[in-house]
Amino acid sequence: MSRIDKVATVFGGTGFLGRQIVADLAARGVRVKVATRVPEHAYSLKPYGQVGQVVPFACDYSDGASVARAIAGSDLVVNCIGILYEKGKSGRFQKIHVDLPALIAKACAENGVGRFVHVSALGCDTGTSRYAKSKLEGEKAVLANYPRAVILRPSVIFGADDDFFNMFAELARYMPALPLIGGGKTKFQPVYVGDVAAAAVQVLTDTHTGKNGPEGKIYQLGGPEVLTFREIYGRLFQFTGRQRCLVTLPYGLAKFEASFLSLLPKPLLTPDQVESLKTDNVVADGALGLEALGIAVHGLDAILPTYLERYREGGRRRVPGPGDKPLRDIR
Repeated sequence: MSRIDKVATVFGGTGFLGRQIVADLAARGVRVKVATRVPEHAYSLKPYGQVGQVVPFACDYSDGASVARAIAGSDLVVNCIGILYEKGKSGRFQKIHVDLPALIAKACAENGVGRFVHVSALGCDTGTSRYAKSKLEGEKAVLANYPRAVILRPSVIFGADDDFFNMFAELARYMPALPLIGGGKTKFQPVYVGDVAAAAVQVLTDTHTGKNGPEGKIYQLGGPEVLTFREIYGRLFQFTGRQRCLVTLPYGLAKFEASFLSLLPKPLLTPDQVESLKTDNVVADGALGLEALGIAVHGLDAILPTYLERYREGGRRRVPGPGDKPLRDIR
């Protein structure tokens, strides 16, 4: 194991992306504090490192002093806390995407943190949704308090535990048709969770500074393919073996239906998410990306089959052995 005598605080370390970042940091020998409201949720991350290397740390995200305590003594800080929708109390985008990052950035500056990475969202500078606007405002709050912060803007992140492909694959098990909002013309550039985590860790551990370093830069992270929503459905059907009808929904009608779906305990769709589909989610020409960080990019075809085939009828197909007779693939 490579040893780096560093301590990192990770906010959002129990989440989909955060878990991968914690694992990658631990693999590099970094000691990791997982700042979380419920430390018990981070116990499962301890095996990612040696004894005492990954430590859950209780943190009240609304309390600046608590945030500062979580950061104290750390050389590196990552913030990957984010929410996709607002539920219940209004203003949660403001609190989670703007106020909290500002507190973290302020504490980083006051504690002399060497490198701070803030995970934002691709398209936040062009999107019209409340989600996108709050993400952009959060970036500004971070840079105002810690100008050397590195901003990562990933597109839709996919991986074994994602809430994107898994959700639609699960819906395809029970629904004869799936919605194609706005005709399915919105473009995405899905990026693998392992590549986003690798980018965060690369930025944190990069020894270059100044003009050649990552400080104060924004990286737009996308995979090797740009796909429309309709094409994403096609890839989903390919790897699950389930073909479904696609029903086009105009944005207005989709927002009306989303107003009811947003009332579910875990909303399938919200009006604000419909609004976000009016803007493409792709890396801009000339933007710094994964290649600039030396990250080998993984495509959908290399990753999706590893977890979507469990949605096939009858479950995952058994890989034939050397002595097996060829079987006809019935779909």
